[in-house]
Amino acid sequence: MKKHNFYAGPSILSQYTIKNTADAVINFADMGLSLLEISHRSKEFQAVMDEAQQLVKELLEVPEGYSVLFLGGGASLQFCMIPFNLLKKKAAYLDTGTWAHNAIKEARIFGDVDVVGSSEADGYTYIPKFEVPDDVDYFHYTSNNTIYGTEMRYDPDVKVPMVADMSSDIFSRPVDVAKYDAIYAGAQKNLAPAGVTIIIVKDEALGHVDRVIPTMLDYRTHVKKGSMFNTPPVLPIFSALQTLRLYKEMGGVKVLEKLDLDKAGKLYEAIDSSRMFTGTVTNPADRSIMNVCFVMKPEYKELEPEFIKFAGERGIVGIKGHRSVGGFRASLYNALPMESVDALVEAMADFQKKH
Repeated sequence: MKKHNFYAGPSILSQYTIKNTADAVINFADMGLSLLEISHRSKEFQAVMDEAQQLVKELLEVPEGYSVLFLGGGASLQFCMIPFNLLKKKAAYLDTGTWAHNAIKEARIFGDVDVVGSSEADGYTYIPKFEVPDDVDYFHYTSNNTIYGTEMRYDPDVKVPMVADMSSDIFSRPVDVAKYDAIYAGAQKNLAPAGVTIIIVKDEALGHVDRVIPTMLDYRTHVKKGSMFNTPPVLPIFSALQTLRLYKEMGGVKVLEKLDLDKAGKLYEAIDSSRMFTGTVTNPADRSIMNVCFVMKPEYKELEPEFIKFAGERGIVGIKGHRSVGGFRASLYNALPMESVDALVEAMADFQKKH
């Protein structure tokens, strides 16, 4: 049975990425060796790193003066690396969900944090209004909130440098990178297996804090060494390169955005027209096109476990909502085909007919 993979992360990868990675695990670059056992300083792997960094710059139109890093530790490590390197006195943060909340907690270790908006009191069901003061070192926001299904699909206009956690929607829309001091993204949504994180950092933003930064937590260490200060996570970087090549071949980020909008539009239309299902995001403008969160209306609430089983019998996996919110979550990352959205919409309609 064909599987329709809606997991929120680690999530679906393209068959192109999976096959090429599997082949390289057996025989990398015709070396007669596995990708898992070669030196990261070999010319063959250096070529992988160089091309991956260049394709990130090309696809996101990164201007001069920025470095692209591939580091371990996940996006959660960036919650502390960002303020370690960039927070001098005070930063502004927008609280839109669990991961934004965790980033705020880490930043408070290094300086004052002005939470300029929060939707926590309402279960993070919308993007709050916010105003960023001019006297902060940077403004940090989480562009897509996987647990709650909200997303900011634009680059805010503020008078200070910005930092964004784009872990779950990077490469799903064009980004004006010049507005940012740093953008970071864990790979396990739209790029590669877990284990590597992309950081796009403005070179001239570094080196301005008074504190001593441990070597491994200093972005300058990794900029200087081209992400090769220590052994990088070679397999997910190789997988990321395959995905980046595919994105370029498909036509780039604008093409991906159109495909993502079409998938999300079809699923939201099915939810909005249903007598059984309803969305959880209160403002349609805040709806994520990466993570569609929905529940059953109160009169059908007890049928939620039955629907998950019903969908599973059709090969639809990963639609159970996060344990903190319940309901359903369908993650529509770039690698997910429209065929899978059609399968979910059909399952919803057939289940509704049964009841």
